[in-house]
Amino acid sequence: MQLYPLKFQPLPKEKIWGGTRLNRVANHQSGHPQIGETWDVAALDDNDSEVVNGFLAENTLSELLEVYMSDLVGDKVYSKHGNNFPLLVKLIDATDKLSVQVHPNDEMAQQNGERNGKTEMWYVLEAEPGAELISGFEKEVTPEEYQQYLATGHIVSILHREKPQSGDLFFIPAGRVHAIGKGLLLAEIQQASDCTYRLYDYNRPGSDGQPRALHTAEALDAIDYSVVRDARTHYSYKPNATTRLVECPYFVTSLVPLEK
Repeated sequence: MQLYPLKFQPLPKEKIWGGTRLNRVANHQSGHPQIGETWDVAALDDNDSEVVNGFLAENTLSELLEVYMSDLVGDKVYSKHGNNFPLLVKLIDATDKLSVQVHPNDEMAQQNGERNGKTEMWYVLEAEPGAELISGFEKEVTPEEYQQYLATGHIVSILHREKPQSGDLFFIPAGRVHAIGKGLLLAEIQQASDCTYRLYDYNRPGSDGQPRALHTAEALDAIDYSVVRDARTHYSYKPNATTRLVECPYFVTSLVPLEK
């Protein structure tokens, strides 16, 4: 059977920092007022994207991979990952700031029983005036100094902040401390992993009224303490042409701006 462009049903995720904008841009039926993410292409644990078009409708991405193998993802990808789809594509609506967090690299993740680490990228779709995000450290600190700032609740003061605009691109390698700020709508492309170490959450309660769990010890081994001066990935583009955005060992992304 001939493969064709596949469309998938988004999987909505309720988050305490989520909102309603994804009802506008994603095709899901949830009426919940705090949808923080939709997983738009996923085959991770119990989150398996379902095809909604063509003769393969109602089949999941995992089922397609088992049947079509390298015809679906290519010989190189299939030889490396087999029936494990290696990417997760999301839309994120942040109506409040997300926690300050870090993701492990492959080696650390596998030592802790995970399939792989988590390197990701953000493409800014919409940014409200004054919106910020965090990517890396603003100044040099030792692990000991980092722990002192964390213990006193001043960790954000030593992190690098950016004021993103629509169309901005941010590459977040595993190990980089980061946080999405309030008022941002993003597309996120990442390794297929949901492994996150939360460093700081502004003493914010979760949906159960209790403080959300932190992962202080795990994060210490995961963090890259390098200083980041400019977190944006700079690029230029032409209408109706392909522009390479990110090329890393885990994914390659391109932008194709179309004009009539």
